[in-house]
Amino acid sequence: MSSQSIIEWGNLTEQQQIEALLRPAMKDSVMLRDTVTKILSRVRQSKDAAVFEYTKQFDGAELSNLRLDTAVIDEAESKLKPKVKAAIDKAYANIKTFHEAQLPQDIRIETSPGVVCEQRHAALEKVGLYIPGGSAPLPSTVLMLGVSAQVAGCDLPILCTPPSPQGTIAPEICYAAKICGIQHIYLCGGAQAIAAMAFGTETIPKVDKIFGPGNSFVTEAKQQVSQAVGGAAIDMPAGPSEVLVIADANADAGFVAADLLSQAEHGADSQAVLVSDNRALIAKVQQQVVLQLAQLSRRDIASKAVDNSRYILTASIEESVLVSNAYAPEHLIVQTDNARDLLASLKHAGSIFVGAYSPESAGDYASGTNHVLPTYGYARNYSSLGLLDFMRRYTVQELTREGLENIGDAIMDLADAEGLDAHRNAVKIRLTGLDLPSVSTHSAEDNTAVDGASKQAETSSENNAGIDDRVYIDTPSGKQP
Repeated sequence: MSSQSIIEWGNLTEQQQIEALLRPAMKDSVMLRDTVTKILSRVRQSKDAAVFEYTKQFDGAELSNLRLDTAVIDEAESKLKPKVKAAIDKAYANIKTFHEAQLPQDIRIETSPGVVCEQRHAALEKVGLYIPGGSAPLPSTVLMLGVSAQVAGCDLPILCTPPSPQGTIAPEICYAAKICGIQHIYLCGGAQAIAAMAFGTETIPKVDKIFGPGNSFVTEAKQQVSQAVGGAAIDMPAGPSEVLVIADANADAGFVAADLLSQAEHGADSQAVLVSDNRALIAKVQQQVVLQLAQLSRRDIASKAVDNSRYILTASIEESVLVSNAYAPEHLIVQTDNARDLLASLKHAGSIFVGAYSPESAGDYASGTNHVLPTYGYARNYSSLGLLDFMRRYTVQELTREGLENIGDAIMDLADAEGLDAHRNAVKIRLTGLDLPSVSTHSAEDNTAVDGASKQAETSSENNAGIDDRVYIDTPSGKQP
């Protein structure tokens, strides 16, 4: 299907509609899965050695140390242009403001007299932040992940990003990491970085959860480690970037084309989709794409992504909304009259940009919202990244005797209904005691195989019949052995 052809949605069969909305990176999924599985297995077995090997193979960098020297991080600020540093600082302030507003409130409530229930929140301790590499540094992604970890209060945020062939990374990434309080930066990318963070190596610590977008290999690796025994949790499937624009006849064709290209320049596997009820508007946008593409410094990359673009003509804006909901885009831009009125019917999108003056670029950099978003249609069941993703919630309950008396019958009756006697007895013994069968005593002849300490105890067995002399040790709740 040519990238410049207009797809008339109403003329497609159901199967053709599904094919029209396919992501390009979904091709060769079996090969992708098998390749990633091999990388994960190799890193899990050989640890640092495998990461060094893959970094040389995929990034062309022959390293002697995976961790970036902290002195390099500290020196990065001096290498930045003043306006770039100011831009990072401004974006950091806005992102921090928005994420601080997401700090959750703990809950404490007495559900019945004497029964107190609480919900509390705690930051994740070790988090892995993945920053894609490729042909452009992404300090904005460092801010999105780093600020979230910082505001949440994570003890150890570590960052992995692919190095250049010279074994370096951009000073913008170093500076953004520094102001987010990140001192652990590791020079590796791709599926091997995900494996290293998930399972740990001699140099890279194992983390509790992995965050960040990436290409199809990174996305596949994240999904595999999240299902592996001893792996790590992940934020979401966040792969190649994508945007869908809903536009009507009054939309500015130049604005729409610029928004489509802003995603196309991310990478060859990015996708841009325009859905409109106006054929003339689509034609104008196509012309603008050609004109603007020629002016881009990354036009070679963007032109490959343009091959994955879709121009879909619908019978109405209402039908355009249905197409958008079916696609479930990472970014959704609404350039229509009364754009805000469509919000209630737009059910599936990672982040929505309302109106002509709300470019997707604002969310990517400095408006304050998080730009790590679900792709591949996962916006149907995943949320945009937020502060709570860097925290966990847990509950606490405390009952007085009166409280247990108030709900004890209900607990025991439900335990009876489920056939769980031990659950019932845990309540009954506290309220009324248990009628236990008598414990028979053992003669010395029955204990000939026990050790010396037990044999010594046999001499007084008659005097201690029926006495439980075992020692019970309380262990702190919630701690591991």
